[in-house]
Amino acid sequence: MRISTNTLYQAGSAKLSELQAGLLKTQQQVAAGRRMLTPADDPVGAARALEVTQSQSVNTQYGVNRANARDSLAMEESVLQSVTGLIQDLQTSVVEAGNASLDDTQRKFLASELSGRFNELMGLANSRDNTGNYLFAGFQSTSQPFVQTATGANYAGDQGQRLLQVDATRQMAMSDAGDAVFMHKTGNGSFVTAATGTNTGNGVIDPGSITNTTLLTGHNYSLTFTVAAGVTTYDVVDTTTATTVSSGNPYTSGQSIGFDGLQFDIKGAPANGDSFTVAPSNRQDIFTTLRNLINVLNTPASSDAGKAALTNGLNKASMDLAQGLDNVLTVRATTGARLKELDSLDNLGSDKDLQFSSTLSGLQDLDYNKAITQLTQQSVTLQAAQQSFMKITGLSLFDYLR
Repeated sequence: MRISTNTLYQAGSAKLSELQAGLLKTQQQVAAGRRMLTPADDPVGAARALEVTQSQSVNTQYGVNRANARDSLAMEESVLQSVTGLIQDLQTSVVEAGNASLDDTQRKFLASELSGRFNELMGLANSRDNTGNYLFAGFQSTSQPFVQTATGANYAGDQGQRLLQVDATRQMAMSDAGDAVFMHKTGNGSFVTAATGTNTGNGVIDPGSITNTTLLTGHNYSLTFTVAAGVTTYDVVDTTTATTVSSGNPYTSGQSIGFDGLQFDIKGAPANGDSFTVAPSNRQDIFTTLRNLINVLNTPASSDAGKAALTNGLNKASMDLAQGLDNVLTVRATTGARLKELDSLDNLGSDKDLQFSSTLSGLQDLDYNKAITQLTQQSVTLQAAQQSFMKITGLSLFDYLR
């Protein structure tokens, strides 16, 4: 077959271009350290790499979310720690106020000190995070959650918890609503005992306890005392249904009084007509508890009746503060659990990121040993092709006709 000179040049030029293109591609792969320079190099591998890259980016964003959640929860934990210490100080003050050696003036000094602690507690409840949002306002994070009133404080937030996606299947609350933190049950958590403000005797009632949950009615009760001929008796009336539970019960100081699944005792000597109440526990904010304590300390207690009122008030404050502290500690426990979970999710996220990086490396990274060997081979092949092309194109019949 006769091959024209033009065909020889075209074929040689095309082959040299092909070898040069292959060499250039290998050089670019070595320079970039990547096996795939364009999706055309490996369409299936490129599609898989894109999926893995997207998954890795999402995993990285989860890590950012976890960091934000950790910052918010760590700040909340710090505030709750301060609240815990403050309530414990208040409990110490209640014990101090019960010292019989204190007079009305000294108790007023103590009440003045507690007024300062009230303002401190209000400041903690209205704490902001590092972005300026209120920690305990629920979804109303730009509005001050607690507003001081004459009797305590009003909660202006809501019951929402701001959630953040911290993993593919986990949304975590990065805040707690103020009513969940600073509201607590009164009394012993089931019912509240109290002396009426008109009592003239020195009877003191304790917080009581439950003896049989199946007998509880959730009703309000009153105990009214009668003193006649040196004998003290009391009547128990269910004020919710206006029915008498029992009447003419003999009274002995310190002896347990029980009915409808609950039990308590009264110590001292109630006067004729004195009465005490028993009511289901309700929810009360810690500010009201503290304000009530301040009012108790500001009330003169020089008479026997005044001293009994003081003791009853301090007992109630002690129980309410205990309930408030338990509530704060419960929230702190959930906050700590969330922080611990974030640590676990961070470890899991790091493992995922390492796995994604390993998968991408297998799909995209270059095998340098193989690439350098191929580059050397392509270079030698190109040089040989160039030299052979020069010799072939240098052939001429006229060289032999001289």
